[in-house]
Amino acid sequence: MNTKKKLNQIFASILLNSIYAMKNYPIMFINTLLSPLSMLVIIVIVSRGALIGVGIEGAFIMTMLSGGLSLQGDLSHLKNDFKLQDIVVSSPTTSFIYMIGMGLSELIYIIPTLIVLLILAILFIHATIVQALIMLIALIIIFLFSISLGFFLSTFTSDVMQSWGMTNVISTLLSTIPPVYYLITYIPMPFQYIAYISPTTYAAEILQSITGYLQITPLNFYVDWLVLIILTVIMLVLSIRKSRWREN
Repeated sequence: MNTKKKLNQIFASILLNSIYAMKNYPIMFINTLLSPLSMLVIIVIVSRGALIGVGIEGAFIMTMLSGGLSLQGDLSHLKNDFKLQDIVVSSPTTSFIYMIGMGLSELIYIIPTLIVLLILAILFIHATIVQALIMLIALIIIFLFSISLGFFLSTFTSDVMQSWGMTNVISTLLSTIPPVYYLITYIPMPFQYIAYISPTTYAAEILQSITGYLQITPLNFYVDWLVLIILTVIMLVLSIRKSRWREN
């Protein structure tokens, strides 16, 4: 498949999974805003404003993670209810192009939430251009991890309700329980080690340390990057090679 056809396939995924929903069901914007901002409000109230910067960074991570994981429910719906995956499988489109196209559609879908968070970040975090770029890279990596995980799980689920339930459980386990909206130093030892099971902990430490909210050694900073990248690559490879793309 040439580059033009690949781009057409990606654009078709964006039209189908985000533009259509954004145009016809604007109330869905409330859904994407509600979870990250409600958690942010709770954190700000409980900490009396002390953790507003950390909370904003946590909302960024939760938005990127939830946006990518939403791919599971959307793909399950399209696969099981509309049999779209059968059509895609019979076409020259590869599973990787399909995943990228649908993943970009989820990214476009959460743009309004990201704009709100960006305004809040400008007002309260005051990051430099370099800090902002580092934060952006970490958020992109966690988004790649989440769409890979969402795509992988979607090919094994047989019902959209099952997918939505699993998405909500995973999103909660990875974005609200780990130290994403708060600092890992708030967790007593040795329970801090449990937090490192989640890849979002590494992303949160990168964002929190680069903006001065968390003090970690340079070695820990590099380890955070290494682990986050390795976990994302592993998940990406699994989603491409081990997904149930074609029915046996």
